[in-house]
Amino acid sequence: MGGSKGEARRPRGAWRVVLSGDGTPVHVEVSGAAPAPTVVLAHGWTCDSTVWDPVVRELGPGYRVVRYDQRGHGRSPRGRGDCGPLQLADDLCAVLEAVVEPGVPVVVVGHSMGAMAVVSAAGRVAFRERVGAAALCSTGMEELADRARVLPLPAARLRRAVQAFLLRSFLPLGPETRLSSRVLAYATLGPSPPPGAREHVARMAHACERRGRAAWGGCLAALAAQGAIRDLAVPTVVVHGTADRLTPPVHAQRTVAALPHPERLVLLRGAGHMTPLEEPRVIAELVRGLADRCAGEVAMEQK
Repeated sequence: MGGSKGEARRPRGAWRVVLSGDGTPVHVEVSGAAPAPTVVLAHGWTCDSTVWDPVVRELGPGYRVVRYDQRGHGRSPRGRGDCGPLQLADDLCAVLEAVVEPGVPVVVVGHSMGAMAVVSAAGRVAFRERVGAAALCSTGMEELADRARVLPLPAARLRRAVQAFLLRSFLPLGPETRLSSRVLAYATLGPSPPPGAREHVARMAHACERRGRAAWGGCLAALAAQGAIRDLAVPTVVVHGTADRLTPPVHAQRTVAALPHPERLVLLRGAGHMTPLEEPRVIAELVRGLADRCAGEVAMEQK
């Protein structure tokens, strides 16, 4: 099962606003309640928290799910400061501090830029006191414009330059048409996405405020956070699509090699960059395993 089922059928929770370190309001949605195992979901660039809808449906009601709109996406404003790894870490830690008590380990799952938030926050006290396991989906920590394969240009230098320009561009995407949806699908999805995935991607991308999109795109173009992976000192699953043009699978291999406690590398054959929409059942199964293990460890300690 995958793809967008429509707003009327999306899993719903209670919304609240959490203030990040610089005062930027971050909109957070919480469904379920303790003592159910808690899963925190961070979405990627030009997406919003609805990208996790299929995964949340697959997880079912037995989990407390926390997801938030990254600043400059969805309901969360961009704020007045910079957009970079520091802000990603600030926002994730603010969410963790607001919704999770220290000593109650949760699973944090990041997709694309959301995974960069996980890595950027890994050395923080708020993260280390609360996170028991992690999953990184469809991401890379450096050389993103260099390694992307969105544009079939033969000259590597030209391809890198154009892809970096597109990341930083604040030009409008134009009207949401069948052609624009196909272009976005080519860049972000595998060759056989599930029903509704193309429309879901187009809806999120066109809704993303363009100056926020450009600010975060510039951050991604310049990102050099490979060294921060060593701070992610919890069991970590890495998930990646074999047909990912934005972040080719070489990024996953480099991430696994740098992790202190790699759990496993899961390559999803034929999936593109939008793995939460394309393979939600696989991701939910992996997250469920991590969350149940964290909960079991807590139960053992309390005996």
